[in-house]
Amino acid sequence: MSENIKSSQFTGLTLSAIGVVFGDIGTSPLYAIKEVFHNGLTTDIPHILGVLSLVFWSLTLVVATKYAIFIMRADNKGEGGIMALLALALQTAKNDNQKTNRIITIGLIGTVLFYGDSIITPAISVLSAVEGLEIIAPKLDAYVLPTTILVLGVLFAIQARGTEAVGKLFAPIMCFWFLTLAVLGAINIIQEPAVLKAVNPIWGIQLLLEEGWKGFLIMGSVVLAITGAEALYADMGHFGLKPIRFAWFSFVFPALLLNYFGQGALLIGNPSAIENPFYLLAPTWALYPLLILATFATVIASQAVISGAFSLTRQAIQLGYSPRMEIQHTSGDEMGQVYIPAVNWLLMASVFILVISFKSSSALANAYGLAVTGTMITTTMLAFIVIQKLWKWNTATSTTFLATFLTLDVLYFLANSLKIPEGGWLPLTVGLGLFLIFTTWIKGRALLAKKMDEKRVLFEELEQKIQAGQLAKVKGTAIYLAKTLHGVPQVLMHNLEHNRVLHEQIIVLTMVTKEEPYVDEANRLKVRVFGDERNFFRVKLYFGFMDQPDLRRALHLCRNEGLVIDEKLASFFVGSEKVSFRRKSPMPKWRRALFRFLLHNASSAIEYFRLPVDQVIEVGIRIEL
Repeated sequence: MSENIKSSQFTGLTLSAIGVVFGDIGTSPLYAIKEVFHNGLTTDIPHILGVLSLVFWSLTLVVATKYAIFIMRADNKGEGGIMALLALALQTAKNDNQKTNRIITIGLIGTVLFYGDSIITPAISVLSAVEGLEIIAPKLDAYVLPTTILVLGVLFAIQARGTEAVGKLFAPIMCFWFLTLAVLGAINIIQEPAVLKAVNPIWGIQLLLEEGWKGFLIMGSVVLAITGAEALYADMGHFGLKPIRFAWFSFVFPALLLNYFGQGALLIGNPSAIENPFYLLAPTWALYPLLILATFATVIASQAVISGAFSLTRQAIQLGYSPRMEIQHTSGDEMGQVYIPAVNWLLMASVFILVISFKSSSALANAYGLAVTGTMITTTMLAFIVIQKLWKWNTATSTTFLATFLTLDVLYFLANSLKIPEGGWLPLTVGLGLFLIFTTWIKGRALLAKKMDEKRVLFEELEQKIQAGQLAKVKGTAIYLAKTLHGVPQVLMHNLEHNRVLHEQIIVLTMVTKEEPYVDEANRLKVRVFGDERNFFRVKLYFGFMDQPDLRRALHLCRNEGLVIDEKLASFFVGSEKVSFRRKSPMPKWRRALFRFLLHNASSAIEYFRLPVDQVIEVGIRIEL
């Protein structure tokens, strides 16, 4: 996203960013303060000021300083997020396999923990909003769970239709939400202005020292106020660095602080309001409208997380970390808007199970935090690699960055690790399962590529076989999809050996995903010609991890290189690998069945690259690993 934008565009991007980027962190006031005191903390003035001080400095140091000022500078051609940062960090490990594997491992840990967050965020956000029914009309408490399930069910059901139309409502609703947060908070602060003393970090430090071990537990709940910080960085490619920063510092950050301090002021005057300090900020007549507004805000926050899961999955597929899945594009204008059915329904089932199992936002809060803080740790580590190796910061400065923010991240993570028995096990279990899937897929594909590379035939050898053999020549173009960048693919050799047919024009086509979000059209294509008859072509197509591989569009670019292809007379040859394992295979026994399952259920190249089905010939290739 270019930062050279007109003022009108800047305003539009800033408003859009408010509608999308800050949904998660913007709905934290619904439950954050309540959960801190639910650990048994006394609601007296020193404790209230101490908690507010910890919230204030957490937002200031982690969100405003670490993410908005430092991390967001690490853009990959304008794109942000864990995958973009991982791709940047990998640029520092060229030709160093050990370092590459370490960096990929760090990035994958952050990725799988994001999915844990994607499951918990919709559940806790919507549930905490609907729990307002218990405050408005206690007799309606039996309807909290059914209403939550209904709202979430509708949200997941409309994903296939795309969010373009609904997305236009996000900005005005979220702007009104943050304005409401600020007004409710300011009204209560005016009544108890002494609450502003909490800006002094001494109050937070005194609370931690006084509570000792219990203070450690408090930090595990304070982190709820900064959930959603990762979205500032992840959505940078859609809205740009400056609009997101401006929206945060000028509007969102002040609104959040006013609301948190307003809740603190309310508790100073009425400690019993800890039952639900967010809703009790409002006068009685405003409770129903506030409930409706909060529900809309949490749905928007959930939508942003779900869309983020779709986008992250697409990036993982492009980079080769995940099996291919069916991807549907829901917008003709925004190529970033995608829908992945498998991910959507798995998320929905997981969220429903969470809501039904945990039953309240307080119980879910125990599961929250670990995934968020784990992702923050991996982001800090990857950012340190980029700062030190790509930006060439001196050792003292880069080490200070790492020590400061990694210490904070680890502190939050350890505090949340105490919640593992009460629900923190959930994101860890989800993350571990996905980590095994990703690493098994990566290892299996690497072994498969190595085995196919061992069997590769050089073009010179192929030419000799063609000259020696009696092959029937037919009109048209044969396009062989190859995974390797060198040699002749096995599917071509199988076709020549068994069918003994040679097309008048042969193209070996390989698609390569680069460690950058987008590839310019000018650098999309490389064509190399072989043979005396100049009828054998090696074509390499380059895509970024945010690009949608458009095979037909890319073939049109071949004309610029003098390669004319009549699509009506073209046949696409695709290899379908059937894998078996030797007794002493490098693949561990416990991974073998999982890899076969993933390979069997992965979306085929025919569907993924949208090849014309009636022109595709799929050739089975059995490979022993």
